[in-house]
Amino acid sequence: MLKSKIGEHIERSGYRRDYVAKQIGVSYRQLAKYISGDSYPTVQKLFQLAELLRCKVDDLYEKLEDDKHE
Repeated sequence: MLKSKIGEHIERSGYRRDYVAKQIGVSYRQLAKYISGDSYPTVQKLFQLAELLRCKVDDLYEKLEDDKHE
């Protein structure tokens, strides 16, 4: 299971969410879904986000332990 850290990186960047959405070519609503974990960005969008937010793609999500596979 993955936990989105996109919102945290946007806050740190100082950018507004609507600006970030426009820069990567998605709607504000779609960006909100990426932040909440309701949907996931494409690989291309992940790299655009990472470049814009000056972080690594790996920094945008955290892998959580999944109890079902232990």
